Amino acid sequence: MKIVGIIPARLQSSRLPRKLLLSVTGKPLLQYVWETACQCPELHDVVIATDSEEIADVVVKFGGRAE
Repeated sequence: MKIVGIIPARLQSSRLPRKLLLSVTGKPLLQYVWETACQCPELHDVVIATDSEEIADVVVKFGGRAE
């Protein structure tokens, strides 16, 4: 059985808009979430689910998969 981790990602955060793309330390917050999920040995793949082209572009740039 193949286990896939799915990270939902959207830009319309109510308290801190665009927080997933904030990059205080050189990496967007979403990349930290993805990297941490990828360390889980039970997951065979990690996918970021988004309806935002901007998020999808950032994900591809850091080597992730967005759908």
